[in-house]
Amino acid sequence: MKKILIYVFSLILLSALIILNIFKEQTYLKNMFYMDTYISVEVTSRNKSKALKAIDEIENIFKKYDSITNRYDTNSEIYKINNKVGTFEISHELYDILKYSIDFYSKSNGLFNINMGSVIDVWKKYRDSSIGIPAKEELNKDTNINNIKLLSNNKVYVNNANIDLGAIVKGYVTNLCKEYLSDKKINKYIINAGGNVVVGKKNPYYKIGIEDADNTSNIIDVVNKNNVCVVTSGGYRRFYTYNGKKYHHIIDPNTNFPTEYMKSVTIISSDCTLADALSTTLFLMDIESGKEFIKKYDVDVIWYSNDNEVIRSFNE
Repeated sequence: MKKILIYVFSLILLSALIILNIFKEQTYLKNMFYMDTYISVEVTSRNKSKALKAIDEIENIFKKYDSITNRYDTNSEIYKINNKVGTFEISHELYDILKYSIDFYSKSNGLFNINMGSVIDVWKKYRDSSIGIPAKEELNKDTNINNIKLLSNNKVYVNNANIDLGAIVKGYVTNLCKEYLSDKKINKYIINAGGNVVVGKKNPYYKIGIEDADNTSNIIDVVNKNNVCVVTSGGYRRFYTYNGKKYHHIIDPNTNFPTEYMKSVTIISSDCTLADALSTTLFLMDIESGKEFIKKYDVDVIWYSNDNEVIRSFNE
């Protein structure tokens, strides 16, 4: 009788361990490449099928917006309206991004300008060859934001515009993914889209490291938060060196040359779209001006100065 009881107890214990293992939280990871950026998606859940379905949907969102906004893809919407004159009907997805971007142009005093594609293309040509720098005359392009006019019913009038959404689209799409995960009641996740990081909630919190612009294997600061977007802009990922000087990809619309105010700037916000727009805008102004500008927004900022000083707008 004693042996039978021990056997039954063992079966119960084994069954309990199997059940616990089945419903144990697991982390599922997928890497992808869209918007000229490596993207990693990590979801932690007790429900494998739910987690994998969420990751697939996130990839679908990135894929969809990449097909809309990739201005080097001849099949994309943005390619089809760039450098043309006329009125075109566009998807509501593209219309909404253009609207947000044009509105932010005014808020940023013209620093955030999505009509810089023609100037960016000139710099890309030099960056790809790593030979020389463009003459000012070569950069003398029409980047007037008024070349893009939004009309009603998802229509836009363009007049030889060259729209580049690289400064906004990753944040915009990451925010859509954040909203999707929230709607599906998925709380534990990390999405890293090339400097655009969004995390869910875990106990006690996620730790997001801020890279050293001079050595990306080093961390200059750590953000300890949940349910937050952390977006960094800097000139240390896409650049080339000519005659001992670095020329990066973030171009000041006032000079048509890369800025030199700082090494990087990081925005911490619950809104990934805003964080992306702000990170570019603040990188295009000096730190003191940035401190004043940011007072209008409920965000935290970490500047990494040219003197290797970490400057925060907050105290943790």
